Amino acid sequence: MEVLKETETSLDFLKVLGIKEKNYGSSSGLKWNETTDQGELKIFSPATGEFIGSVYQASEKDYESVVATAYEAFKVWRKVPAPKRGEIVRQIGLKLRQYKQPLGTLVSYEMGKSLQEGLGEVQEMIDICDFALGQSRQLYGFTMHSERPNHRMYDQYHPLGIVGIVSAFNFPVAVWSWNSMLAAVCGDVNLWKPSSKTPLTAIACQNIIGEVIRENNLPEGIFSLVIGRGATIGEMMLKDKRVPLISITGSTAVGQHASEIIAKRFGKSILELGGNNAIIMTPDADLKMAMPAVVFGAVGTAGQRCTTTRRLIIHESIYDRVKESLLKAYSGLKIGNPLEEKNHVGPLIDKSAVTMFTKALESAEKEGGRVIYGGQVLSGEGYESGCYVVPAIVEAENSYAIVQEETFAPILYLIKYSGDVTNAIELQNGVVQGLSSAIFTNNLREAEAFLSAAGSDCGIANVNIGTSGAEIGGAFGGEKETGGGRESGSDAWKCYMRRQTNTINYGTDLPLAQGIKFEI
Repeated sequence: MEVLKETETSLDFLKVLGIKEKNYGSSSGLKWNETTDQGELKIFSPATGEFIGSVYQASEKDYESVVATAYEAFKVWRKVPAPKRGEIVRQIGLKLRQYKQPLGTLVSYEMGKSLQEGLGEVQEMIDICDFALGQSRQLYGFTMHSERPNHRMYDQYHPLGIVGIVSAFNFPVAVWSWNSMLAAVCGDVNLWKPSSKTPLTAIACQNIIGEVIRENNLPEGIFSLVIGRGATIGEMMLKDKRVPLISITGSTAVGQHASEIIAKRFGKSILELGGNNAIIMTPDADLKMAMPAVVFGAVGTAGQRCTTTRRLIIHESIYDRVKESLLKAYSGLKIGNPLEEKNHVGPLIDKSAVTMFTKALESAEKEGGRVIYGGQVLSGEGYESGCYVVPAIVEAENSYAIVQEETFAPILYLIKYSGDVTNAIELQNGVVQGLSSAIFTNNLREAEAFLSAAGSDCGIANVNIGTSGAEIGGAFGGEKETGGGRESGSDAWKCYMRRQTNTINYGTDLPLAQGIKFEI
């Protein structure tokens, strides 16, 4: 492990993005509600411990104002032809290209991920804008042959209305864009409640979007933002019948609570919850190719991705070789200020996350696990924020209670298996989460078994790539306690629309289906 000192950073990017020392917490697109009596979120960088800025939280009155504006905007936006809506999204993509460097820097500075990952997150936003632009001309329905003469049947998709988006701190802007850009081309308007740990990136995005709204003389309310307490603003959103769909990224507990409330009012939800992702390494694995995938998957974003590699399931015949390679790779990790591009690992989001990291390691050892690398909390020059840790490697069993949980930190559990790949798959599936999974093997039979109906039970299953770093072209989401939702690519756009079946009788008679006779 190489310890690097903190580097000085210019904060000019904050001014470019319109981030002030004190910021308001709700907007319908062009102006900000000026509430100041609901508490103030003070945001400090986990990278340096420095104060970045504060946000005044929104009130219940602000929420009502924002939702009412969004509801009226939907009445206008749903009538705009979908390709024209796509044109607005295209312009948003151009703005994001213009602001990529400062916005990516803010993502890194506020959240703590490396600068390359911060810039990559903004690139993901740009990519989804491009994807949504194309999708705006492909909101396809299907035609069916009617059993009745002179009848035509087809189905089509219509906008839903207000789409609520609740995002998490680890991807403070990208996951919002997955939802909002697709929802926008589908004719929906968006209501965004970001994580209270990373609200400044959301404000920056709202400022960027505002430029496009002004330049096109669009109504307020197509893209709205509300930053406030979960116990008040969050609960209002969950219970609000004016919000037919809410997409939630968060913990399994949060998803269980939210889905129950939404279901009671017959609303729809997209749930992206916990992950406990594993990579299987068989005797036929290409270790040279596998090692970078394992290490990036385990320590990227300091282990704070929902697709982070948390379990490495290794065949006993190659276990010692893999362990030796991992120890060598981890010893070369550079830990430090994420704005310094040569660093591999930045800080955890806050000191609570550090406590969770250390307690998880203690639990693993109590259950019989052995920490063979890392686990230290770093202090001293360059680590004043108290949020830096050394990524840990732990020899463990899949059955340990702590291994069954998702610890949102850089802990990699090494788990040994024997016999054939079916034993490894059983271990891989032997957790309640079901987001991402991977296998490294050059054996076609093993790969196909992993991808079969009897293979991985996760929403994402990869061969010879890691668990982390999904492309926007595929539908993203998982099964079991991961929630079952899908976002981003493939046909995930259908989640943001209501389906309607249409039958047209262009004849002069009225035949009934199934040959039913009814005469009057």
